[in-house]
Amino acid sequence: MAKLQKSSGNYSGHHNAPMSGSHHLPSIDNVDDLADLENIETAMQASHKSVVSREKEIGEMAEKPSGPVGLDIGTSHIVMAQNAGRHINTVHQLNAFFTIPYSKFTKKILVENDITFYAKDDQFYILGYSAENFANMFNTNTRRTMEKGILSSHEDEGITVLQSIISSLLAKTDKQEVVCFSMPGVPVDGSASVVYHESIIKMYLASLGYRPISINEGLATIMSELADDNFTGIGISMGGGMCNICLSYLSVPVLNFSIQKGGDYIDAMVGASVGEPATRIKMIKEGTLNLASTPQGRVETALDIYYVDLVSHLLSTLEHVLKTTDKMPNINNPLPIALSGGTVLPKGFKNLFEKGLRKVNLPVEISEVRIADDPLNTTAKGAMVMALSEEI
Repeated sequence: MAKLQKSSGNYSGHHNAPMSGSHHLPSIDNVDDLADLENIETAMQASHKSVVSREKEIGEMAEKPSGPVGLDIGTSHIVMAQNAGRHINTVHQLNAFFTIPYSKFTKKILVENDITFYAKDDQFYILGYSAENFANMFNTNTRRTMEKGILSSHEDEGITVLQSIISSLLAKTDKQEVVCFSMPGVPVDGSASVVYHESIIKMYLASLGYRPISINEGLATIMSELADDNFTGIGISMGGGMCNICLSYLSVPVLNFSIQKGGDYIDAMVGASVGEPATRIKMIKEGTLNLASTPQGRVETALDIYYVDLVSHLLSTLEHVLKTTDKMPNINNPLPIALSGGTVLPKGFKNLFEKGLRKVNLPVEISEVRIADDPLNTTAKGAMVMALSEEI
């Protein structure tokens, strides 16, 4: 049985992470070393900042960032984060598309209404939030470029669409700004490889004139949420396509992995169980679901069942990985767990997770479970913190 035990927050070999303005750089003669330390100081300060988020407006031009960028490339959304004064600004774009037949008249209407699209093989590919509007009008679902956290093998145009959505957020540049993008861990419950996925994204960002680096989603959660714990703990990002888990010691990822179940799994299984479309289940889940209250009706009962199932599978996998790895560091203090992603949003999720935690026997003590301050923007924020530290 995993125990929740209070941690002092101090880990041997490292000082407490400073709040903004509290850290003094040592005297260093080497200019490059001093610049590196200043970048790291800026990154650590950014980890304490709040997020100001907005959706990308239809017709809005792509941005040319003037500094490092964090990019969360998720199954459902792509989120771009930039450091901006007292806050971190994020912009969301839906990672989805919708196709309609080509015609010159339709093209004129799309252009006049600032719809993001491209044409190929007698089809218009409508991108992002515009695609959602079209799908709603036709009472059907959008299509996705990714499935279970990685590029979909079922969509021939998936790569081109994903690249087009990224370029709707990031304009081509010659400044070689650092872009740190999120990457899933290797799935432990499937045969999928993340190498192809990472390479495709890295090559495209480089072609736009950026200097791309990648970060595991779980580590991005740690970089965003565990600064006061010296970036030591377990970060879990629970998105639509998968859950990503990382154990970090002093910001160094000790191990990371993923399971190919997430919010989409819950939507699909509940929908199949009660005979409702997954899109309607998702609306209920993201709107009124309260996991702390007694379920009312078939849909809420099924949602409760599959939330418990997902958390149980995640924690039992975490227990197995931690007990069988030969990479575990010797950590004396209890570790915090930070949770992020859209799947953690329903009320009562933290209690449900802690209840599941008490049913497993992790080989490390857990100090507390925390829900990220802004779960939908955590990965992008953590990626941006890493990008700031890697700035030339």
